[in-house]
Amino acid sequence: MAGAGEDWLSEALGVVGGDFSLWVPGVDYLAGWREAREAADRLNRALLGVDFEPSEVRCVASTDEDGRGLVRLAGSPGAVDRLAGLLESAASTGGGSA
Repeated sequence: MAGAGEDWLSEALGVVGGDFSLWVPGVDYLAGWREAREAADRLNRALLGVDFEPSEVRCVASTDEDGRGLVRLAGSPGAVDRLAGLLESAASTGGGSA
């Protein structure tokens, strides 16, 4: 369990509830987190562009146990449902290609 002094690290790495697994020496967790942070920031800007507020839905950078970046989407059920509708609409009109 993370101590009070480690709360900032739990939040930055997306650790839910402050529970840490043992970190593997030599794994560059920060590089994976940085990559995830760039992707999360890009998606957060896109969400703002279609009128989602950060208090409704947002992306957070994290890493997995091997140091690979992960982007987690967190939001209220209503906002996530609305986002799903936008994505479904884009996919059905052919706008879903990257």
